[in-house]
Amino acid sequence: MTGVAPALSVRGLRSGYGNGGDIVCGIDLDQAPESILAVIGPNGSGKSTFVKTLAGLLRPRAGTVVVTGTDVSHLSPARRVASGLAYVPQEANVFGNLTIGENLKLATEFLSGRAGVGPAQRQQVMALFPEIAVRPKLLAGNLSGGQRQMLAFACALLANPEVLLLDEPSAGLSPKFVGETMEAVTRVRESGVTVLLVEQNVAAALRVADEVMVLVAGRRSLRVPARDVSSADLAALFFAKAG
Repeated sequence: MTGVAPALSVRGLRSGYGNGGDIVCGIDLDQAPESILAVIGPNGSGKSTFVKTLAGLLRPRAGTVVVTGTDVSHLSPARRVASGLAYVPQEANVFGNLTIGENLKLATEFLSGRAGVGPAQRQQVMALFPEIAVRPKLLAGNLSGGQRQMLAFACALLANPEVLLLDEPSAGLSPKFVGETMEAVTRVRESGVTVLLVEQNVAAALRVADEVMVLVAGRRSLRVPARDVSSADLAALFFAKAG
């Protein structure tokens, strides 16, 4: 990344739950602006713990998280959003009993001090997701799985983030909606946002990612351009020795 400051920089990140051992075991990462990095690995490899630590839902035991030059390592999730780091969880990422419009309004209701938040950003976000923009009075609970994910993306993007963290956005979706969701991820990147995508559906992730990072037992096993990963490699990658 010579000459280009990373959008997301992670050094020596360690985290876990309670008094247990580390699940994220010293991960280093620099991600280029306006790129999609897919984080993949076998079940139990620490992918979701990693992204939750980045989002601030889990306090790091060691290490730093820097977003476009700002150290957010010890900030709350809300303050990380205000610093340019947005997060879409795997589940419960929209309010099903509220309308699309109400979900969008709530997304920035308590966000102050973040540059670029306002009508212009809303207009840009709605242009990215015409599927939801045209039906503001529809209950979010009546949306398809893919449309709910697009609404969740839109709510996160209203905060005008530099970096968007996505935790398994294709989970539980049919193949059709997986495709629509990954197309939406690409549109987000094309709008100028850096995307870190944790995904169990490796084939879907590889179709949209610029780079792939493989986690094994909480450590970075490999990082390569997505185009260099073939389906024949995946078993070897998942069970390679981390180092």
